[in-house]
Amino acid sequence: MADKKFFADDHETWGHKWGYKDTEFVLNKDRTVSMTGNRYELCGDRMPDFVPYVEDMLGVEINPEDTLKEVDEKPVQPSNINEDFLTQLQNTFPEDRYSMKDKDRLLHSHGQTTSEEVYKILYNKIDRTADMVFYVESEDETKRLIEIAGSCNVCLVPFGGGTSVSSALKIPEGETRMVVAVDLRRMTEVEWLNEKDRRICVQAGITGTALEDWLGERGFCVGHEPDSVELSTLGGWIATNASGMKKNRYGNIEDIVENVTMITPKGVIEQVEPLSRASIGFKPQNILFGSEGNLGIITKAILKIHKKPEIKKYNSVVFNSWSAGVEFLYELSKTNFIPSSVRLVDNVQFRFGQALKPRTEGIDKLIDRIKKFVVLNIKGFDADKMCAVTFVMEGTSGEVSYQEKNILSLAKNHDGLVGGSGNGKRGYMLTYAIAYVRDFLTNYHIIGETMETSVPWSKIQEVCEAATQTLFDLHSKHNIPGKPYISYRIPQIYHTGVCIYFMLGMSVKGIPNAEDVFGEIEHAIRKAIMEKGGSISHHHGVGKLRNDFLSGTLSESSMNLIRDMKKSNDPNNVFGIRNGIFADK
Repeated sequence: MADKKFFADDHETWGHKWGYKDTEFVLNKDRTVSMTGNRYELCGDRMPDFVPYVEDMLGVEINPEDTLKEVDEKPVQPSNINEDFLTQLQNTFPEDRYSMKDKDRLLHSHGQTTSEEVYKILYNKIDRTADMVFYVESEDETKRLIEIAGSCNVCLVPFGGGTSVSSALKIPEGETRMVVAVDLRRMTEVEWLNEKDRRICVQAGITGTALEDWLGERGFCVGHEPDSVELSTLGGWIATNASGMKKNRYGNIEDIVENVTMITPKGVIEQVEPLSRASIGFKPQNILFGSEGNLGIITKAILKIHKKPEIKKYNSVVFNSWSAGVEFLYELSKTNFIPSSVRLVDNVQFRFGQALKPRTEGIDKLIDRIKKFVVLNIKGFDADKMCAVTFVMEGTSGEVSYQEKNILSLAKNHDGLVGGSGNGKRGYMLTYAIAYVRDFLTNYHIIGETMETSVPWSKIQEVCEAATQTLFDLHSKHNIPGKPYISYRIPQIYHTGVCIYFMLGMSVKGIPNAEDVFGEIEHAIRKAIMEKGGSISHHHGVGKLRNDFLSGTLSESSMNLIRDMKKSNDPNNVFGIRNGIFADK
Protein backbone atom coordinates (compact mmCIF):
# COMPACT_ATOMS: atom_id res chain seq x y z
CA MET A 1 0.00 0.00 0.00
CA ALA A 2 1.42 3.40 -1.00
CA ASP A 3 2.21 5.90 1.72
CA LYS A 4 -0.49 8.47 2.32
CA LYS A 5 0.32 11.77 0.65
CA PHE A 6 0.98 14.74 2.90
CA PHE A 7 -1.68 17.46 2.85
CA ALA A 8 -1.46 20.29 5.37
CA ASP A 9 -5.21 20.39 5.98
CA ASP A 10 -5.18 16.73 7.04
CA HIS A 11 -2.26 16.65 9.42
CA GLU A 12 -1.44 16.16 13.10
CA THR A 13 -0.54 19.81 13.67
CA TRP A 14 -2.97 22.52 14.74
CA GLY A 15 -2.51 24.46 11.52
CA HIS A 16 -3.17 28.07 12.45
CA LYS A 17 -2.02 27.68 16.05
CA TRP A 18 1.32 26.35 17.21
CA GLY A 19 2.14 22.68 17.51
CA TYR A 20 0.16 19.47 17.57
CA LYS A 21 -3.59 18.91 17.78
CA ASP A 22 -3.23 16.52 20.71
CA THR A 23 -1.37 19.12 22.77
CA GLU A 24 -2.65 22.29 24.42
CA PHE A 25 -2.84 24.00 27.79
CA VAL A 26 -6.27 23.84 29.43
CA LEU A 27 -7.72 25.58 32.47
CA ASN A 28 -9.26 23.13 34.94
CA LYS A 29 -12.23 23.82 37.21
CA ASP A 30 -9.93 24.15 40.23
CA ARG A 31 -7.96 26.85 38.34
CA THR A 32 -4.97 24.59 37.87
CA VAL A 33 -3.57 24.34 34.36
CA SER A 34 -2.77 21.10 32.54
CA MET A 35 -1.10 20.25 29.25
CA THR A 36 -2.86 17.58 27.23
CA GLY A 37 -1.25 14.76 25.28
CA ASN A 38 1.99 12.97 26.10
CA ARG A 39 4.63 14.65 23.92
CA TYR A 40 6.29 16.76 26.61
CA GLU A 41 7.35 16.36 30.21
CA LEU A 42 4.72 18.89 31.29
CA CYS A 43 1.89 16.79 29.86
CA GLY A 44 -0.50 15.38 32.43
CA ASP A 45 0.74 17.52 35.33
CA ARG A 46 -1.55 19.89 37.18
CA MET A 47 0.12 23.26 37.63
CA PRO A 48 -1.56 25.21 40.45
CA ASP A 49 0.73 28.25 40.34
CA PHE A 50 0.50 29.26 36.69
CA VAL A 51 -2.76 31.22 36.71
CA PRO A 52 -1.80 33.12 39.90
CA TYR A 53 1.56 33.93 38.29
CA VAL A 54 -0.11 35.33 35.16
CA GLU A 55 -2.64 37.33 37.17
CA ASP A 56 0.10 38.78 39.37
CA MET A 57 2.41 39.68 36.49
CA LEU A 58 -0.30 41.22 34.28
CA GLY A 59 -2.51 42.71 37.00
CA VAL A 60 -5.66 41.12 35.58
CA GLU A 61 -7.99 38.28 36.48
CA ILE A 62 -8.32 35.15 34.35
CA ASN A 63 -12.05 34.52 34.07
CA PRO A 64 -12.87 31.09 32.60
CA GLU A 65 -16.28 32.43 31.52
CA ASP A 66 -14.79 35.33 29.58
CA THR A 67 -12.92 34.01 26.57
CA LEU A 68 -12.07 35.37 23.16
CA LYS A 69 -14.16 33.57 20.56
CA GLU A 70 -12.34 32.23 17.54
CA VAL A 71 -13.89 32.86 14.12
CA ASP A 72 -15.49 29.56 13.07
CA GLU A 73 -15.85 30.20 9.36
CA LYS A 74 -12.61 31.93 8.49
CA PRO A 75 -12.89 34.25 5.47
CA VAL A 76 -10.92 33.11 2.44
CA GLN A 77 -10.62 35.05 -0.78
CA PRO A 78 -11.73 33.26 -3.96
CA SER A 79 -8.80 31.79 -5.86
CA ASN A 80 -7.34 34.06 -8.48
CA ILE A 81 -6.83 31.42 -11.17
CA ASN A 82 -4.46 31.81 -14.08
CA GLU A 83 -6.19 29.49 -16.54
CA ASP A 84 -3.15 28.93 -18.72
CA PHE A 85 -1.09 27.97 -15.66
CA LEU A 86 -3.82 25.63 -14.39
CA THR A 87 -4.13 23.94 -17.79
CA GLN A 88 -0.41 23.34 -17.98
CA LEU A 89 -0.37 21.91 -14.44
CA GLN A 90 -3.20 19.55 -15.30
CA ASN A 91 -1.34 18.39 -18.38
CA THR A 92 1.98 17.95 -16.54
CA PHE A 93 1.38 16.72 -12.98
CA PRO A 94 -0.87 14.22 -11.18
CA GLU A 95 -3.91 15.76 -9.46
CA ASP A 96 -2.54 14.96 -5.99
CA ARG A 97 0.23 17.52 -6.45
CA TYR A 98 -1.96 20.58 -6.03
CA SER A 99 -4.90 21.80 -3.99
CA MET A 100 -7.25 24.76 -4.17
CA LYS A 101 -9.26 23.91 -1.07
CA ASP A 102 -9.96 26.97 1.07
CA LYS A 103 -8.59 25.43 4.27
CA ASP A 104 -5.37 24.33 2.59
CA ARG A 105 -4.88 27.72 0.98
CA LEU A 106 -5.46 29.56 4.26
CA LEU A 107 -2.99 27.34 6.11
CA HIS A 108 -0.34 28.35 3.57
CA SER A 109 -1.02 32.09 3.79
CA HIS A 110 0.64 32.83 7.12
CA GLY A 111 3.33 31.86 9.58
CA GLN A 112 3.34 32.15 13.37
CA THR A 113 3.83 35.90 13.89
CA THR A 114 1.30 36.74 16.59
CA SER A 115 0.07 40.22 15.72
CA GLU A 116 0.13 40.20 11.92
CA GLU A 117 -0.78 36.58 11.30
CA VAL A 118 -2.05 34.20 14.00
CA TYR A 119 -4.24 36.69 15.90
CA LYS A 120 -5.80 37.96 12.67
CA ILE A 121 -6.43 34.44 11.37
CA LEU A 122 -8.07 33.25 14.60
CA TYR A 123 -10.11 36.31 15.58
CA ASN A 124 -10.36 38.54 12.51
CA LYS A 125 -9.17 37.92 8.96
CA ILE A 126 -6.11 38.25 6.74
CA ASP A 127 -6.21 40.37 3.63
CA ARG A 128 -4.56 38.07 1.10
CA THR A 129 -4.47 34.31 0.72
CA ALA A 130 -2.58 31.95 -1.55
CA ASP A 131 -4.59 30.86 -4.58
CA MET A 132 -3.22 27.33 -4.79
CA VAL A 133 -0.96 24.98 -2.86
CA PHE A 134 1.48 22.80 -4.81
CA TYR A 135 3.08 19.80 -3.07
CA VAL A 136 6.32 19.32 -4.94
CA GLU A 137 7.92 15.86 -4.75
CA SER A 138 11.23 16.10 -6.61
CA GLU A 139 13.80 18.46 -8.08
CA ASP A 140 12.56 17.70 -11.59
CA GLU A 141 9.03 18.68 -10.56
CA THR A 142 10.42 21.83 -8.96
CA LYS A 143 12.20 22.82 -12.16
CA ARG A 144 9.14 22.20 -14.30
CA LEU A 145 6.86 24.09 -11.90
CA ILE A 146 9.16 27.13 -11.96
CA GLU A 147 9.30 27.02 -15.77
CA ILE A 148 5.51 26.98 -16.05
CA ALA A 149 5.10 29.73 -13.44
CA GLY A 150 7.60 31.90 -15.30
CA SER A 151 5.91 31.43 -18.66
CA CYS A 152 2.46 32.16 -17.18
CA ASN A 153 3.45 35.08 -14.93
CA VAL A 154 2.55 33.30 -11.67
CA CYS A 155 4.08 34.04 -8.25
CA LEU A 156 5.59 31.13 -6.27
CA VAL A 157 6.10 31.15 -2.49
CA PRO A 158 8.33 28.43 -0.94
CA PHE A 159 6.75 26.94 2.20
CA GLY A 160 8.45 24.71 4.78
CA GLY A 161 7.13 24.12 8.29
CA GLY A 162 5.18 27.38 8.55
CA THR A 163 6.94 28.40 11.79
CA SER A 164 8.19 31.80 10.61
CA VAL A 165 7.74 34.62 13.15
CA SER A 166 8.78 37.51 10.88
CA SER A 167 5.68 37.68 8.64
CA ALA A 168 7.86 36.15 5.92
CA LEU A 169 4.96 33.96 4.74
CA LYS A 170 2.44 36.79 4.65
CA ILE A 171 1.19 37.16 1.06
CA PRO A 172 1.90 40.68 -0.22
CA GLU A 173 -1.40 42.58 -0.39
CA GLY A 174 -0.40 44.29 -3.61
CA GLU A 175 0.32 41.06 -5.49
CA THR A 176 -2.18 40.83 -8.37
CA ARG A 177 -0.85 37.63 -9.93
CA MET A 178 -1.96 34.16 -9.01
CA VAL A 179 0.03 33.09 -5.91
CA VAL A 180 1.02 29.45 -5.45
CA ALA A 181 2.46 28.25 -2.14
CA VAL A 182 4.99 25.50 -2.84
CA ASP A 183 4.97 23.09 0.10
CA LEU A 184 8.22 21.08 0.43
CA ARG A 185 7.06 18.63 3.09
CA ARG A 186 6.82 15.68 0.69
CA MET A 187 10.53 16.06 -0.05
CA THR A 188 11.88 14.35 3.06
CA GLU A 189 14.24 11.71 1.74
CA VAL A 190 17.82 11.13 2.78
CA GLU A 191 19.56 10.89 -0.59
CA TRP A 192 22.82 9.52 0.76
CA LEU A 193 24.90 9.11 3.90
CA ASN A 194 28.71 9.06 3.90
CA GLU A 195 29.83 7.86 7.32
CA LYS A 196 33.54 8.10 6.52
CA ASP A 197 33.37 11.78 5.51
CA ARG A 198 30.63 12.43 8.07
CA ARG A 199 28.23 13.97 5.56
CA ILE A 200 24.59 13.51 4.72
CA CYS A 201 22.53 14.74 1.77
CA VAL A 202 18.92 15.43 2.71
CA GLN A 203 15.92 16.88 0.91
CA ALA A 204 14.80 20.26 2.18
CA GLY A 205 11.33 19.35 3.44
CA ILE A 206 12.48 17.12 6.28
CA THR A 207 11.81 18.37 9.82
CA GLY A 208 14.52 18.51 12.46
CA THR A 209 13.00 15.76 14.56
CA ALA A 210 12.59 13.42 11.59
CA LEU A 211 16.19 14.03 10.55
CA GLU A 212 17.57 13.41 14.03
CA ASP A 213 15.43 10.28 14.46
CA TRP A 214 16.72 8.84 11.16
CA LEU A 215 20.32 9.60 12.02
CA GLY A 216 19.93 8.50 15.63
CA GLU A 217 19.00 4.98 14.52
CA ARG A 218 22.40 4.87 12.77
CA GLY A 219 24.38 6.37 15.64
CA PHE A 220 24.70 9.93 14.33
CA CYS A 221 23.24 13.39 14.76
CA VAL A 222 23.35 16.83 13.13
CA GLY A 223 22.78 18.69 16.40
CA HIS A 224 20.82 21.64 15.02
CA GLU A 225 18.04 22.09 17.57
CA PRO A 226 16.00 25.30 17.25
CA ASP A 227 12.96 25.76 19.48
CA SER A 228 10.85 24.74 16.47
CA VAL A 229 12.85 21.56 15.73
CA GLU A 230 9.73 19.37 15.64
CA LEU A 231 8.01 21.48 12.98
CA SER A 232 10.57 23.52 11.05
CA THR A 233 12.34 22.17 7.98
CA LEU A 234 15.89 22.04 6.69
CA GLY A 235 15.03 24.43 3.85
CA GLY A 236 13.49 26.87 6.29
CA TRP A 237 16.60 26.80 8.49
CA ILE A 238 18.77 27.80 5.54
CA ALA A 239 16.32 30.39 4.23
CA THR A 240 16.22 32.16 7.61
CA ASN A 241 19.88 31.60 8.59
CA ALA A 242 18.74 29.79 11.72
CA SER A 243 20.42 29.05 15.03
CA GLY A 244 19.92 26.08 17.33
CA MET A 245 20.04 25.68 21.09
CA LYS A 246 23.18 23.54 20.93
CA LYS A 247 25.15 25.73 18.54
CA ASN A 248 28.15 25.83 20.93
CA ARG A 249 28.94 22.23 20.00
CA TYR A 250 27.46 21.85 16.53
CA GLY A 251 27.43 25.38 15.12
CA ASN A 252 24.71 27.55 13.62
CA ILE A 253 23.13 26.45 10.35
CA GLU A 254 25.80 28.19 8.23
CA ASP A 255 28.44 26.13 10.08
CA ILE A 256 26.57 22.86 9.58
CA VAL A 257 25.68 23.07 5.88
CA GLU A 258 28.40 22.34 3.28
CA ASN A 259 26.31 22.56 0.13
CA VAL A 260 22.88 23.92 -0.80
CA THR A 261 20.87 23.23 -3.93
CA MET A 262 18.42 25.95 -4.95
CA ILE A 263 16.30 25.88 -8.12
CA THR A 264 15.78 29.35 -9.61
CA PRO A 265 14.18 30.71 -12.80
CA LYS A 266 17.68 30.89 -14.32
CA GLY A 267 18.86 27.43 -13.26
CA VAL A 268 20.45 25.59 -10.35
CA ILE A 269 22.62 27.31 -7.72
CA GLU A 270 24.93 24.88 -5.97
CA GLN A 271 28.53 23.72 -5.68
CA VAL A 272 29.35 20.71 -7.80
CA GLU A 273 30.66 18.96 -4.70
CA PRO A 274 30.57 19.80 -0.99
CA LEU A 275 33.69 21.53 0.25
CA SER A 276 35.19 21.13 3.71
CA ARG A 277 36.75 24.53 3.19
CA ALA A 278 38.10 26.10 0.01
CA SER A 279 39.20 29.42 -1.42
CA ILE A 280 37.23 29.53 -4.67
CA GLY A 281 36.57 33.23 -5.02
CA PHE A 282 32.97 34.28 -4.53
CA LYS A 283 30.94 31.48 -2.97
CA PRO A 284 27.40 31.81 -4.36
CA GLN A 285 25.83 29.43 -1.86
CA ASN A 286 26.55 31.90 0.95
CA ILE A 287 23.81 34.18 -0.40
CA LEU A 288 21.25 31.42 0.08
CA PHE A 289 21.48 31.67 3.88
CA GLY A 290 18.81 34.20 4.84
CA SER A 291 17.34 34.37 1.31
CA GLU A 292 13.80 34.11 2.81
CA GLY A 293 12.11 32.78 -0.33
CA ASN A 294 13.14 35.70 -2.55
CA LEU A 295 15.40 33.81 -4.99
CA GLY A 296 14.14 30.28 -5.55
CA ILE A 297 13.30 26.95 -3.94
CA ILE A 298 15.85 25.12 -1.78
CA THR A 299 15.49 21.43 -2.60
CA LYS A 300 18.31 19.76 -0.66
CA ALA A 301 21.48 20.31 1.33
CA ILE A 302 24.59 18.45 2.41
CA LEU A 303 25.23 18.61 6.15
CA LYS A 304 27.97 17.68 8.56
CA ILE A 305 27.08 14.86 10.94
CA HIS A 306 28.53 13.76 14.26
CA LYS A 307 28.59 10.58 16.27
CA LYS A 308 25.78 10.65 18.80
CA PRO A 309 27.17 11.87 22.10
CA GLU A 310 28.07 9.13 24.51
CA ILE A 311 26.56 11.11 27.38
CA LYS A 312 24.08 13.96 27.70
CA LYS A 313 23.91 15.63 31.08
CA TYR A 314 21.92 18.58 32.42
CA ASN A 315 22.65 20.91 35.30
CA SER A 316 21.70 24.34 36.58
CA VAL A 317 22.98 27.16 38.75
CA VAL A 318 21.05 29.89 40.56
CA PHE A 319 22.52 33.39 40.88
CA ASN A 320 21.34 36.20 43.14
CA SER A 321 21.00 38.70 40.30
CA TRP A 322 20.85 39.09 36.54
CA SER A 323 24.14 41.00 36.51
CA ALA A 324 25.88 38.15 38.36
CA GLY A 325 24.54 35.69 35.81
CA VAL A 326 25.72 37.84 32.89
CA GLU A 327 29.19 38.18 34.39
CA PHE A 328 29.34 34.41 34.79
CA LEU A 329 28.43 33.91 31.11
CA TYR A 330 31.05 36.45 30.08
CA GLU A 331 33.77 34.59 31.95
CA LEU A 332 32.48 31.26 30.60
CA SER A 333 32.75 32.59 27.04
CA LYS A 334 36.52 32.92 27.50
CA THR A 335 37.03 29.27 28.47
CA ASN A 336 37.49 25.94 26.67
CA PHE A 337 34.67 24.23 28.57
CA ILE A 338 31.58 25.89 27.08
CA PRO A 339 28.78 23.26 27.05
CA SER A 340 26.51 22.40 24.10
CA SER A 341 23.85 24.72 25.46
CA VAL A 342 23.95 27.38 28.16
CA ARG A 343 21.14 29.82 28.88
CA LEU A 344 20.49 32.47 31.48
CA VAL A 345 16.91 33.46 32.39
CA ASP A 346 15.98 36.63 34.27
CA ASN A 347 13.95 36.66 37.47
CA VAL A 348 10.61 37.05 35.70
CA GLN A 349 11.29 34.10 33.42
CA PHE A 350 12.74 32.12 36.32
CA ARG A 351 9.44 32.54 38.15
CA PHE A 352 7.60 31.65 34.94
CA GLY A 353 9.40 28.31 34.96
CA GLN A 354 8.60 27.79 38.64
CA ALA A 355 4.92 28.54 37.94
CA LEU A 356 4.83 25.70 35.43
CA LYS A 357 5.92 23.13 38.00
CA PRO A 358 3.40 20.45 39.00
CA ARG A 359 1.78 20.26 42.40
CA THR A 360 3.95 18.34 44.85
CA GLU A 361 2.72 16.19 47.72
CA GLY A 362 4.19 14.37 50.69
CA ILE A 363 7.96 14.09 50.93
CA ASP A 364 8.48 15.95 47.64
CA LYS A 365 6.57 18.93 49.02
CA LEU A 366 8.67 18.90 52.17
CA ILE A 367 11.91 18.74 50.17
CA ASP A 368 10.81 21.68 48.02
CA ARG A 369 10.12 23.74 51.15
CA ILE A 370 13.54 22.90 52.58
CA LYS A 371 15.27 23.85 49.33
CA LYS A 372 13.41 27.14 49.22
CA PHE A 373 14.29 27.86 52.86
CA VAL A 374 17.98 27.17 52.21
CA VAL A 375 18.13 29.38 49.13
CA LEU A 376 16.24 32.34 50.61
CA ASN A 377 17.12 32.21 54.30
CA ILE A 378 20.51 30.55 54.59
CA LYS A 379 22.09 31.60 51.29
CA GLY A 380 20.37 35.00 51.40
CA PHE A 381 19.09 35.03 47.83
CA ASP A 382 16.36 37.55 46.95
CA ALA A 383 13.27 35.86 45.48
CA ASP A 384 12.58 38.96 43.38
CA LYS A 385 16.09 39.14 41.88
CA MET A 386 17.44 35.61 41.59
CA CYS A 387 17.90 34.09 38.17
CA ALA A 388 19.10 30.78 36.78
CA VAL A 389 21.49 29.32 34.22
CA THR A 390 20.82 25.90 32.70
CA PHE A 391 23.34 23.72 30.87
CA VAL A 392 23.33 20.82 28.47
CA MET A 393 26.65 18.99 28.30
CA GLU A 394 27.27 16.37 25.59
CA GLY A 395 30.16 14.22 24.47
CA THR A 396 32.30 11.49 25.95
CA SER A 397 32.21 10.85 29.66
CA GLY A 398 35.57 12.59 29.95
CA GLU A 399 34.41 15.67 28.06
CA VAL A 400 31.23 15.99 30.09
CA SER A 401 33.04 15.44 33.38
CA TYR A 402 35.61 18.11 32.47
CA GLN A 403 32.91 20.59 31.45
CA GLU A 404 30.75 20.06 34.51
CA LYS A 405 33.63 20.25 36.97
CA ASN A 406 34.92 23.53 35.55
CA ILE A 407 31.51 25.11 34.93
CA LEU A 408 30.39 24.50 38.51
CA SER A 409 33.71 25.72 39.86
CA LEU A 410 33.38 28.93 37.84
CA ALA A 411 29.77 29.33 38.99
CA LYS A 412 30.77 29.02 42.64
CA ASN A 413 33.41 31.69 42.10
CA HIS A 414 30.51 33.95 41.09
CA ASP A 415 28.50 32.94 44.19
CA GLY A 416 26.22 30.64 42.22
CA LEU A 417 24.23 27.90 43.90
CA VAL A 418 24.07 24.56 42.06
CA GLY A 419 20.47 23.73 41.20
CA GLY A 420 20.90 20.18 39.94
CA SER A 421 20.20 18.17 36.81
CA GLY A 422 16.43 18.01 37.26
CA ASN A 423 16.04 21.76 37.12
CA GLY A 424 18.51 21.92 34.24
CA LYS A 425 16.59 19.45 32.13
CA ARG A 426 13.27 21.01 32.98
CA GLY A 427 14.53 24.47 32.05
CA TYR A 428 15.81 23.21 28.71
CA MET A 429 12.72 21.20 27.80
CA LEU A 430 10.39 24.04 28.83
CA THR A 431 11.37 25.74 25.57
CA TYR A 432 9.07 23.47 23.60
CA ALA A 433 6.03 24.45 25.67
CA ILE A 434 6.29 28.24 25.54
CA ALA A 435 4.53 28.70 22.19
CA TYR A 436 1.59 26.62 23.44
CA VAL A 437 1.34 29.02 26.37
CA ARG A 438 0.83 31.90 23.92
CA ASP A 439 -2.20 30.23 22.36
CA PHE A 440 -3.65 29.28 25.74
CA LEU A 441 -3.44 32.82 27.08
CA THR A 442 -4.87 34.34 23.91
CA ASN A 443 -8.14 32.65 24.81
CA TYR A 444 -8.30 34.98 27.84
CA HIS A 445 -7.62 38.25 25.98
CA ILE A 446 -3.86 38.13 26.53
CA ILE A 447 -1.60 38.68 23.54
CA GLY A 448 2.04 37.65 23.63
CA GLU A 449 5.08 37.32 21.40
CA THR A 450 8.78 36.52 21.46
CA MET A 451 11.52 38.59 19.84
CA GLU A 452 15.28 38.24 19.76
CA THR A 453 18.41 40.18 18.94
CA SER A 454 22.17 39.87 19.05
CA VAL A 455 23.98 42.32 21.33
CA PRO A 456 27.63 43.07 22.22
CA TRP A 457 28.60 42.15 25.76
CA SER A 458 29.02 45.83 26.62
CA LYS A 459 25.44 46.73 25.71
CA ILE A 460 23.37 43.93 27.25
CA GLN A 461 22.01 46.00 30.12
CA GLU A 462 21.25 49.03 27.96
CA VAL A 463 19.27 46.93 25.50
CA CYS A 464 17.26 45.16 28.22
CA GLU A 465 16.44 48.45 29.94
CA ALA A 466 15.47 50.15 26.66
CA ALA A 467 13.14 47.31 25.68
CA THR A 468 11.51 47.30 29.12
CA GLN A 469 11.07 51.07 29.32
CA THR A 470 9.62 51.29 25.81
CA LEU A 471 7.07 48.60 26.60
CA PHE A 472 5.96 50.24 29.84
CA ASP A 473 5.76 53.71 28.26
CA LEU A 474 3.62 52.54 25.34
CA HIS A 475 1.44 50.33 27.52
CA SER A 476 0.57 53.45 29.51
CA LYS A 477 0.17 55.64 26.42
CA HIS A 478 -2.41 53.28 24.91
CA ASN A 479 -4.30 52.92 28.22
CA ILE A 480 -3.99 49.14 28.10
CA PRO A 481 -5.45 47.38 31.16
CA GLY A 482 -3.29 45.82 33.84
CA LYS A 483 0.48 45.71 33.60
CA PRO A 484 2.77 44.80 30.70
CA TYR A 485 4.88 41.64 30.86
CA ILE A 486 8.47 41.39 29.69
CA SER A 487 11.10 38.82 30.51
CA TYR A 488 14.36 37.93 28.84
CA ARG A 489 16.95 35.24 28.59
CA ILE A 490 20.36 34.78 27.00
CA PRO A 491 20.26 31.47 25.10
CA GLN A 492 23.46 31.91 23.06
CA ILE A 493 26.89 33.29 23.88
CA TYR A 494 29.62 34.33 21.46
CA HIS A 495 33.12 35.74 21.63
CA THR A 496 31.87 39.31 21.15
CA GLY A 497 28.31 39.20 22.45
CA VAL A 498 25.11 37.28 23.06
CA CYS A 499 21.64 36.59 21.77
CA ILE A 500 18.88 38.03 23.98
CA TYR A 501 15.43 36.47 23.67
CA PHE A 502 12.48 38.52 24.94
CA MET A 503 9.00 37.37 25.93
CA LEU A 504 6.30 40.06 25.78
CA GLY A 505 2.68 40.00 26.88
CA MET A 506 -0.29 42.11 27.92
CA SER A 507 -4.03 41.91 28.45
CA VAL A 508 -5.85 43.57 25.55
CA LYS A 509 -9.42 43.10 26.72
CA GLY A 510 -11.54 45.95 25.37
CA ILE A 511 -8.76 47.35 23.13
CA PRO A 512 -9.99 47.90 19.56
CA ASN A 513 -7.72 46.40 16.88
CA ALA A 514 -5.61 44.95 19.66
CA GLU A 515 -3.32 43.03 17.33
CA ASP A 516 -2.40 46.21 15.45
CA VAL A 517 -1.69 48.11 18.67
CA PHE A 518 0.46 45.27 19.90
CA GLY A 519 2.28 45.15 16.56
CA GLU A 520 3.08 48.87 16.80
CA ILE A 521 4.44 48.40 20.32
CA GLU A 522 6.57 45.46 19.23
CA HIS A 523 7.98 47.50 16.34
CA ALA A 524 8.84 50.38 18.70
CA ILE A 525 10.63 47.97 21.03
CA ARG A 526 12.68 46.66 18.11
CA LYS A 527 13.63 50.23 17.23
CA ALA A 528 14.70 50.92 20.82
CA ILE A 529 16.75 47.72 20.87
CA MET A 530 18.59 48.70 17.70
CA GLU A 531 19.22 52.24 18.88
CA LYS A 532 21.03 50.78 21.90
CA GLY A 533 23.21 48.46 19.84
CA GLY A 534 21.08 45.39 19.15
CA SER A 535 20.52 43.77 15.75
CA ILE A 536 17.43 43.30 13.57
CA SER A 537 17.41 39.61 14.48
CA HIS A 538 19.67 36.86 15.73
CA HIS A 539 17.86 33.94 14.08
CA HIS A 540 14.21 34.76 13.29
CA GLY A 541 15.04 36.71 10.14
CA VAL A 542 13.80 39.95 8.59
CA GLY A 543 10.71 38.99 6.60
CA LYS A 544 8.25 41.85 6.26
CA LEU A 545 8.12 42.63 9.96
CA ARG A 546 11.56 44.23 10.23
CA ASN A 547 12.46 45.29 6.70
CA ASP A 548 12.47 49.03 7.46
CA PHE A 549 15.43 48.54 9.82
CA LEU A 550 17.71 47.28 7.06
CA SER A 551 18.91 50.75 6.03
CA GLY A 552 20.54 51.03 9.45
CA THR A 553 22.25 47.68 8.98
CA LEU A 554 23.44 47.51 5.36
CA SER A 555 24.94 50.22 3.19
CA GLU A 556 22.96 51.35 0.13
CA SER A 557 25.52 49.76 -2.18
CA SER A 558 25.18 46.48 -0.31
CA MET A 559 21.42 46.53 -0.79
CA ASN A 560 21.79 47.45 -4.46
CA LEU A 561 24.08 44.45 -4.91
CA ILE A 562 21.32 42.21 -3.55
CA ARG A 563 18.67 43.90 -5.71
CA ASP A 564 20.81 43.49 -8.82
CA MET A 565 21.40 39.83 -8.02
CA LYS A 566 17.66 39.28 -7.65
CA LYS A 567 16.94 41.10 -10.90
CA SER A 568 19.48 39.01 -12.77
CA ASN A 569 18.43 35.69 -11.28
CA ASP A 570 14.66 36.24 -11.21
CA PRO A 571 13.93 39.03 -13.76
CA ASN A 572 10.17 38.36 -13.79
CA ASN A 573 9.94 38.16 -9.99
CA VAL A 574 8.52 34.64 -10.00
CA PHE A 575 9.51 34.49 -6.33
CA GLY A 576 7.58 37.59 -5.32
CA ILE A 577 7.12 37.01 -1.59
CA ARG A 578 8.88 40.37 -1.01
CA ASN A 579 10.84 39.74 2.15
CA GLY A 580 13.73 41.79 3.51
CA ILE A 581 14.79 44.62 1.23
CA PHE A 582 12.19 43.54 -1.33
CA ALA A 583 9.28 44.16 1.03
CA ASP A 584 6.65 46.71 -0.01
CA LYS A 585 7.35 50.15 1.38
